Amino acid sequence: MAADAKGTDLKSAYRRIMDDHFPDRMEISFIGPEGTQTLAYEKVTWVIDGEEKGLRYGENPGQEAALYRLAAGSLVLGNVATIKPGRYLASNAELLQSGKHPGKINITDVDSALNILRHLADSPCAVIVKHNNPCGAAKAGTLAEAYRRAHLADRLAAFGGAIALNREVDLATAELIVETYAEVVAAPEFAPGVMDRFSRWKNLRVMRIANMARLAEYAVETFIDFKSLVDGGLVLQTGFVPKTRSARDFLPAAASYKGKEYRVVREPTAAEYGDLLFGWLVETGITSNSVIYVKDGATVGIGTGEQDRVGVAEIARDKAYRKLADRISWETFKTPYASLEKQEARVEIDREVARVKGGIAGSVMISDGFFPFRDGVDVGLREGITAIAQPGGSDRDFESIEAVNEAGAAMVFTGQRCFKH
Repeated sequence: MAADAKGTDLKSAYRRIMDDHFPDRMEISFIGPEGTQTLAYEKVTWVIDGEEKGLRYGENPGQEAALYRLAAGSLVLGNVATIKPGRYLASNAELLQSGKHPGKINITDVDSALNILRHLADSPCAVIVKHNNPCGAAKAGTLAEAYRRAHLADRLAAFGGAIALNREVDLATAELIVETYAEVVAAPEFAPGVMDRFSRWKNLRVMRIANMARLAEYAVETFIDFKSLVDGGLVLQTGFVPKTRSARDFLPAAASYKGKEYRVVREPTAAEYGDLLFGWLVETGITSNSVIYVKDGATVGIGTGEQDRVGVAEIARDKAYRKLADRISWETFKTPYASLEKQEARVEIDREVARVKGGIAGSVMISDGFFPFRDGVDVGLREGITAIAQPGGSDRDFESIEAVNEAGAAMVFTGQRCFKH
């Protein structure tokens, strides 16, 4: 058992339940010239092993935390009406199995996945989140295939992650899930026999969120996002709602510079439009700056939270190469690439990864913000991407247009930035 120099059990810090002193109810009032609008919240608790408690702790052991759900009230700000009480998702998750009370990160990771899944209700879809960002997302004809592809997009990061699925979990999907370790599985329902499979992992938190069956209704709903400052101040904003929700909503990539007009020559194919749309909707739930690569309805490489756009395009590229090498090694030898001892096997894997350029060749590239220069799009074009979606609006959009035309690729604008901090 891990212990520090004084003999303290370090592991126990992650298992123990912290008392919290947050009240059972909370009200927030918005006071304006037209009157007062009040939102009332109630604390969420679960009974596990006879103990009623809310969140185990916050982002780290030692931080008190509480989860509240909107119980009453409504808010209208100008022409924007926020979501009504009673339409619960992550804030009212039903725990079907849990070896211990969930922590703050468990809830927020599931919520981050739902923030993406609400835009992808048309197909069976899986999103695996780790530390508030997806490490893999995919759609497919079946839920099992969607999960398999999302998991293999980044098998290493998915370990201990939060899995969110937008269809009833069947036995085929459950069998794939229990092959590795996850912290959370959230879905609208679970088929008979599935919970028996999940009992293999006693500490797996299985969350039934019935309203996930109505996720499409949340796609255009907004909420109030609270950000606390170090001095106790608050920054409030309404939630992000993407305007681009179908292929026809993309804008042709065009720009003017010093009296000259620039336009991308080639329009995306139907398949490229499908991946661009899927990628853009996944992108709305990723911490900025971010760039991702998508192919055939699954993420290939995800770059998150980087300070410069060229750097994050390179990070997503480099991750794609590493993750594909690990995937091939695992599927072929049931051994992680990093642990593969056969040098000839590593050489062969490296050769295949280089040939397909980490799986990026033939994929599409999506950016949450515009590219200020062409160097960002050049990162993807050198790897063989065929299409790009980005907000547009840079003074030098013409550079990106020229780069895309030189490569024979396609590019569209969303006309909307989707930064997330």
